[in-house]
Amino acid sequence: MKKMRRFFLFILCIPFVLPFSAEARVYLDINAPTFVQIPIVLSKWKSMDRTPPSLTSRVYEILKSDLTFSGFFRVIDVERLPLSLQKKEGIPTTVVLQEWMPSGGEILLAGDTALESDGLHLKVRFHLFDLVEQKHLVGKQYEGQIQNLRAMVHRISDEVVGQLTGEKGVHNTRIAFTQIQGEGKEIFVADFDGANSKQVTQNRSINLSPAWSPDGKKIAYTSYLRRNPDLYLVDMDGKNPQRFSDRPGVNASPSWSPDGKQIALMMAMEGKTEIVLMDNNGGNLKRLTRSHGNEASPSWSPDGKNIAFVSDRSGSPQIYVMTSDGNNVRRLSFDGSYNTNPSWSPKGDRIAFCARVGGQFHIVTMTPEGTGLQQLTSSGNNENPSWSPDGRYLAFSSTRTGGSKIFVMNANGFNQRPLTSSKGGESNSAWSRRFE
Repeated sequence: MKKMRRFFLFILCIPFVLPFSAEARVYLDINAPTFVQIPIVLSKWKSMDRTPPSLTSRVYEILKSDLTFSGFFRVIDVERLPLSLQKKEGIPTTVVLQEWMPSGGEILLAGDTALESDGLHLKVRFHLFDLVEQKHLVGKQYEGQIQNLRAMVHRISDEVVGQLTGEKGVHNTRIAFTQIQGEGKEIFVADFDGANSKQVTQNRSINLSPAWSPDGKKIAYTSYLRRNPDLYLVDMDGKNPQRFSDRPGVNASPSWSPDGKQIALMMAMEGKTEIVLMDNNGGNLKRLTRSHGNEASPSWSPDGKNIAFVSDRSGSPQIYVMTSDGNNVRRLSFDGSYNTNPSWSPKGDRIAFCARVGGQFHIVTMTPEGTGLQQLTSSGNNENPSWSPDGRYLAFSSTRTGGSKIFVMNANGFNQRPLTSSKGGESNSAWSRRFE
């Protein structure tokens, strides 16, 4: 077995960059219109020294959930393995990889967990193998405090996705959304898979349209706390809320520029709503639209050169795009009489939006030229699409199971699954960038 380098990471302390060589093989082209899930074997994780088996089981279950949730893999866990392989644990050598051929997988993920003597720190090690070509792909070790276990395991999942698709995953991202609380709506933040949901606002008012700052430190949102729909900023942990824009009338649908220096939003002006631009300190207000219609829901292109938005200047809500200085306005959507909530993919190649189809609202994507329409949802009312930072997933709200909940799907509409598990009342999802 060739010598393997180990990489050490102190979670939340040392930034980590996953290197990929130009020659690295991409096992799965997730940009293809259709793809076949990679069968990946998740062998029994090993508890080293005095590590409690319950802790190792927790690592295993998080990994299993992450890889399944990604939609890229068909996970073959211990219970699905032949009896001859169920008891094998820890990291094998390439010499014995042939033993894993009956598993039915093409990739093998193996590892171990070691809790240090202080009971506060642990090491999680993993290795990834190609069972078809009988070779080792990558092996790394993470170290961190036990309370950061989920973050460590998410990084393993990100590396597995990165190794097999060419770009690491989004397991260390978060999703903000609104949830009904009593007679109001509050902003919540959860991990990418819905876990660790935490309430950000607690003002017992109506809070809407959360939008992450590019650095992930702040969330902009609209609140009726003082009866007028004003724009606020709050730290991601709920601290330091501050009113940011309080012009009489609507201050809503904030959208951060990619560099974080400006915010576009819809604002009441002259009896209707317009798209305006302001600096991230609330100054230098600039009006971008000047039509006879109402303008709403701005969304920046990833290069910062254009802004998609909604306008009813043609008689019904449709998707338009303009340059970020308000010039060169052109209409993108022409199918249907009601199209709203544009969201520009971080890859720049698609714009997702909400379209009324057959009396219901569905998530649809198109190119920035208005071509290549693809309807991704088919049941219930589906609204407010938000892209993951890698452009591979969309979060959205849906009523398909009754009350409105947050759902997630792959960008091609595959693997649609609920993110929130309450009785309903969630909407306005917004996906953060990665947290390192």
